[in-house]
Amino acid sequence: MRSIDHRLMEESADTSSSSSSRYFSIFTNYPLISAVLAFTIAQLIKFFTTWYKEKRWDLKRLVGSGGMPSSHSATVTALAMAVGLQEGFGGSHFAIAFILTSIVMYDATGVRLHAGRQAEVLNQIVYELPAEHPLAESMPLRELLGHTPPQVVAGGVLGTGTACFGYLVTLIVK
Repeated sequence: MRSIDHRLMEESADTSSSSSSRYFSIFTNYPLISAVLAFTIAQLIKFFTTWYKEKRWDLKRLVGSGGMPSSHSATVTALAMAVGLQEGFGGSHFAIAFILTSIVMYDATGVRLHAGRQAEVLNQIVYELPAEHPLAESMPLRELLGHTPPQVVAGGVLGTGTACFGYLVTLIVK
């Protein structure tokens, strides 16, 4: 009976150590790291560009959408490129990542860009309302939602560069 209990405890220890290593494998997930790094770089570029242009720190730029380069485009492009480099460009993983990238980039220049432009118009209309109007005190809508095509392209270039750089690093480290 003791040998069975001892063996079960060993199996339990092996299972817990392998499951804990699975949890930590997220820190070596090259596509995930590439995507998060591309997002971070894009947001930092926007943050420091705002400081350079306006001579003020705007912490909202670290997490906000809109602006140059598109962090959404950088993120999904880095993810797709990293998946392609790691798994191959002919597999289903890359196909999924590529389609996701296409949808996000199209949406950034389409729906979200036009929603931001509509917010500008609506804010102007509300601003011109007389003070006694019930909507005159409403909070303004966020206008910086989408991206222009150059902002999306810049995000794509940033994401591609980040993934390629990360891939080279993984080759050197191996």
